[in-house]
Formats: sequence, C-alpha cells, structure tokens
Amino acid sequence: MDNLAHSLVGLTSAKAGLERLSPYATTVCVISANAADADFVSLLFGDRWTLLQHHRGITHSVVGTIAIGLMIPAIAYAIERIISSIRKRTPRIRFRGLLLASVVAATTHPLMDWTNNYGVRPLLPWSGHWFYGDLVFIADPYIWLVLGTVAFLLTSDTRRKMFGWSMIGLIATIVIGLASSQSGPEGNALRIAMAVWLLGIALAILLRRLHVLRGMGQRSAIAALAIVAVYWGVLAIAHRAAFANALSIANNVAASRGEQVMRVAAMPTAATPFRWQSVAETDRAIYRYVVTTGEASTVGNFARFGKPTGAEAQLASLAEHDRRAQALLGFARFPLARLEGDNCIGQALVQFADLRYTEPGAARGNFSVNIPVDCPSR
Repeated sequence: MDNLAHSLVGLTSAKAGLERLSPYATTVCVISANAADADFVSLLFGDRWTLLQHHRGITHSVVGTIAIGLMIPAIAYAIERIISSIRKRTPRIRFRGLLLASVVAATTHPLMDWTNNYGVRPLLPWSGHWFYGDLVFIADPYIWLVLGTVAFLLTSDTRRKMFGWSMIGLIATIVIGLASSQSGPEGNALRIAMAVWLLGIALAILLRRLHVLRGMGQRSAIAALAIVAVYWGVLAIAHRAAFANALSIANNVAASRGEQVMRVAAMPTAATPFRWQSVAETDRAIYRYVVTTGEASTVGNFARFGKPTGAEAQLASLAEHDRRAQALLGFARFPLARLEGDNCIGQALVQFADLRYTEPGAARGNFSVNIPVDCPSR
C-alpha cells in the first residue's frame, strides 16, 4: 500500500487506544507503520534494480517487523532520556506501553502490503517466497477516505494541523483527479471514486463544524478500522468470484489449445471490486485478460503470450544472467521473455516483463527490461 494509507492506519490505531499506552505513542505509531519502507534507502547504494531486489524484503518480514517494533520505541526512549538529562526533568515515556504500540503499528505494514498483488516475503531471510492477498489495489481512495475522515476529525484541533490536513486533502484530490482522467472502464471507476471523495471531504468539513465526534474519539477510530476490515471482507468475496471466473476462462482456453493450466491469478484494479486483472499460465503460454464479477462475467483485453522455445529460449537463458533481468525475475510473479524480431544477426534484444503489470517491450518502470545479448555463432 501507499504511505498515506500506512500513515492513516498508524494514526487511527493510535486514536483507537494505543496513544494511551505512553506519551509519544501517536508519533511512534505513525513512524512504525511506515518504517518498513525504509528499504528505499537501497536506492542510494545502487539503481532501480537494486531497489526492486530489496523492496518488500527483510523489513517486511516477520523478523523485520519485530526488529522495527523494538527499534523505534528504543530510539524514542533513548532520545527522551538524553533530552530529560539535559533539561534535568523526569522522563515521561512508559517503555512497555510504547513498545506494545510500536509492535502493533509495525505489524499493520506488511499486513496491508499483503492485501495487494505486489506481495510480501514474510519468511526472509530463510525463504524468499512471495505471498499475495490480491484484494486491494496498491492505492485505494476509499481507504484514504474512511481513515482520513476520522483522523482529520480527531486531530485537526489547531491551525497548523488544519493546514497540514488541507495539503494532504489537496494532494490526494489532485492524484485521484489525474488518475480519473484516463479513458475506459478503469477511468469510469476512478471518476465514481472522485465523486465519492469530494462528497466525503464536504461531509468531513461539515462534521468538524458540528463537532460530531466530540467525546467519541476512541470509538470512532475503532469503527473506522472496523469499516476497513469489512471492506476487505467484501473485496475477498468479490475476489473469490473473480478468481472462479478467471479459472473457468483459463481452463476453457487451455483445453481448446491442448494446454495444461498451471496457475491463475485474479488481481484488483483501481477503485472497483467489479473488474479484476487476470493472468493464467499454461505449459506453453501465459494469458492476460480482465474479468468481471457475477454470473454474467465478461472478458476484456485478452492476449496470449507464447513461452520462448528453441533458439529464442536459448537467448532468453543467456539474457537471464544480466543483473537487471535477475532482479526482475526474482520479483516477477508471471515473468515472460520475448525476442524482438525474428532473425538474430550479431546481437538480439530479449524483452522481459512481469505480466501482472505490463507486456514485453513496453516501458513501465521496473516491471520490464530489455537485455541485449550476442547471437550464438552459426
């Protein structure tokens, strides 16, 4: 998930009761809920392929979560002890309470990241196996709205905080607005989300003026977290239906071509539980298509990508030794290699892609890469 969602979960969790465990617990909750993404520091020691290799790695594992849960309150405790010693005052932090708050908040990060199709590797350093929840898109405006509304109402008690919330709301509105400008079904879903978002902001402003949540802070925060959990449950039901449709389509297509289905995934798209990006792998090809939920499921954007064979497979095997390809293949859930052009004279270009996100040859961030290799001598 995005860091706005992680921050809102940390803040709302604090308001749900964790803030009572110790002074500074709210700050620690927000930091601990985001700290796993400190793996982005790997970008300073390499390039985007270094980041791809390490992102959602050890910091998102069980070991990393425990370490973060312990480290953040320990740092906060040490800082306060130093400041208290300098100012000659009694430290206020209750370390056990702060530790509990930090561990709970840190645990929410890999849990939320598991819910989308990017995946997490919780068993590192012993196993690099990826786990995928396939429930929530990488950024979800409805989660922003539910948690953000309650967090805003409970914390916008000064002009400085109001300004901060205004900036967050403005930036989020711009992001949703830009995303909703695209055409097609995904754009339609985002335009609906944009309308709901604007209505939600207006409602939040009205509720603040009416002081509706006065005296209901903890209960409203718990309710917001419960709504998100119910939302996940609804998405899980929708995912089950979408997966069944995706599997049925994969079996029918594979049977018509004499292929054997190996695995299928139905993955969320932005701001809707009704359209799911699906990928099916058989022994000879990988299929990419969109399914809808319901008995009258429809299929869109259907594409077949044959797996490399013969000389093409040989060149792909050579290209896999490139560190960029290794980083992508270590991350990719549905990796595919394709040779650009039919003839190999001198040098060939092998195109790798993770079909969850893009196709070979398409330029999309870290999800595809083109590797030149020397053609074998004839």
